[in-house]
Amino acid sequence: MSDEKTRPNRLINEKSPYLQQHSHNPVDWYPWGKEAFDKALAEDRPIFVSIGYSTCHWCHVMEKESFEDEEVASLLNQKFVSVKVDREERPDIDSFYMKTCVAMTGSGGWPLTIVMTPQKQPFFAGTYFPKKARYGMVGLVEVLTSIAESWEKKRQYILASAKRSTDYLTDEPVTDHRRETVSKDLLDEGFVRLLDSFDDMNGGFGSAPKFPSPHNLLFLLRYYHLKRTQRALGMVEKTLRKMRLGGIYDQLGFGFHRYSTTSNWAVPHFEKMLYDQAMICMPYTEAYQATGNEEYKSTAKEILEYVLTEMIDSGGGFYSAEDADSEGREGKFYVWNRSEIMNELGDDAELICKIFNVSEEGNSTATTDSDTIRANVLYLKRPLDALASEMKRDPQVLKEAVSRSARSLCRKRADRIRPFKDMKILTDWNGLMIAAFAKSAQAFGSQRFAEVAKKASDFILQVLRTPEGRLMHRFKDGDVAVVGMIDDYAFLVWGLIETYEATFCLDYLKAAIELQDVLLEQFWDERDEAFFYTSKQGEDMLMRTKEFGDGAVPSGNSVALFNLARLARLTARIDYEEKAAGLARTIRFKAGSNSTMFLTAASFVIGPTFEIVVVGESKSKDTWTMLRRINAKFSPNKTVLFKPDGDKTVGKIAGYTQSMVMAGSKATAYVCSNFKCGLPLTDPAKVLETIG
Repeated sequence: MSDEKTRPNRLINEKSPYLQQHSHNPVDWYPWGKEAFDKALAEDRPIFVSIGYSTCHWCHVMEKESFEDEEVASLLNQKFVSVKVDREERPDIDSFYMKTCVAMTGSGGWPLTIVMTPQKQPFFAGTYFPKKARYGMVGLVEVLTSIAESWEKKRQYILASAKRSTDYLTDEPVTDHRRETVSKDLLDEGFVRLLDSFDDMNGGFGSAPKFPSPHNLLFLLRYYHLKRTQRALGMVEKTLRKMRLGGIYDQLGFGFHRYSTTSNWAVPHFEKMLYDQAMICMPYTEAYQATGNEEYKSTAKEILEYVLTEMIDSGGGFYSAEDADSEGREGKFYVWNRSEIMNELGDDAELICKIFNVSEEGNSTATTDSDTIRANVLYLKRPLDALASEMKRDPQVLKEAVSRSARSLCRKRADRIRPFKDMKILTDWNGLMIAAFAKSAQAFGSQRFAEVAKKASDFILQVLRTPEGRLMHRFKDGDVAVVGMIDDYAFLVWGLIETYEATFCLDYLKAAIELQDVLLEQFWDERDEAFFYTSKQGEDMLMRTKEFGDGAVPSGNSVALFNLARLARLTARIDYEEKAAGLARTIRFKAGSNSTMFLTAASFVIGPTFEIVVVGESKSKDTWTMLRRINAKFSPNKTVLFKPDGDKTVGKIAGYTQSMVMAGSKATAYVCSNFKCGLPLTDPAKVLETIG
């Protein structure tokens, strides 16, 4: 390839790993911004927008097949202005144009392909296109040629199409949401919906491809706690057990892959996303609290250990993802041939092959340019105790053999080329991971996990918060960029509330309140009683929209509702209560029982809730014994505030605590519920009995 072909394009100066991956394409890529839009206007060209992310398998395929191809590049460079967008760096752009794709085609995904006018109005949408037509799929060359001809000869048709799509996507104010009621009937409706889609054999919801959908499990745990419905708990437990046994879980290095290509969780799509580790860890943690089952605690701790080993920056922030591909093949880092295991494990080899379902023919297929390769994803069909019984072996001896073999295979695997790691640090995903560490710190009494949550919180607050107190979205190689969006605020506030309740360091509660107030000032729509996706000072988008449905991560509005309700109970601020009530009605109108993170928040809004204030000596053993025992209990609708005896600072945040004092010399808990408070309690067992 000549120097001309290898010369970098404009993306070479970008920090996004995804944009960097395309920085030597022959396509004359622009990053999203004024330069691209001005060029399109000046030269009267349509804008070709390609949206993806660094660990996206089909994004890699489309790059190799089309964006590295001279014919495609020539067509794009002559007829279009081409813009590359990292969906993780600019989720606002991705969210808006994904709605376009779904509206136009009925589905979406990545890579996302959009063609729009120089005014950013979309008129064509799709996902992956092969270079040439095949298997009933239209080819990219054909698409681009047709659009270019229509732009020249049928401009009015295109502009009319662009106007229709823009009008459709305009987020009109809600007119009837104030009539909505948010009651326990809503929770029943959500439970029935999940029951209808539950896979009784394998756990989880729906069929392949199957996603973990952890917000479903968070809601079901709360429904079980509220109604004592064993069926709800059983759905959670079956799903958690089956996922942990499956190939969707990295049996050697821990952590969850993005989703399963099979309904039994056996064969994954191999990306590892930070948000998945955070969200999946939470139901394992809460299920341990609800049941006392040590397997759930063990899995939650393994997920967090994976993050601490592979996904944490020295400054305390968390990296975004690990790719599915290495050496040009999806899953190559993770899969095994039977011969590899036999050679590596010696006397344990046959046993391990049987336990982890390793065969000569394999269970996973990868296609390369020249061959189809079969290999094995390691997974379990039954827990080790059950397998030991079937094999008539001592369970402890079997577990020791598995542990010994896993260490050997991990060492062997470490010699392979590891998948690409996306080392950008995103405020929103870090907020979720902070929440996961802090919740586990509370449940397990882990000071180590609490310190991780604190350090990550400090990093985000110090590095990604402006002097004016507003958040930025992305940090990479010392560079901070992109104005914060609703998810940045909502997810970080969630993490800060959890960190406060794990450490009772008041700085984190103060920061949560400050950021919640910025979110209300910059994002709140008074007419709609909901939050816009972008702030008043947001980046250059065609329009401001709102998100209500849960996807791979929960919606920012649902998490913001959860935060508002909890902060209202912690601080007794009526404005938070009123905003939470309005927002709950709006989400009920917009998403209803389809949004299970909303149902999780709604279960708190509906109640009953328990507001607990513990007053005690900061260094007293009985104070921390009481706080730890309250934290360890699964009581999802509680808030806990700690007031050091004699302290006046907490009273400035929560004025109702000013008159609360210790009863004698013991740590004392004040428990309120349903707008009334009981007598002060000094016995932790009595506190736990009161909150149920």
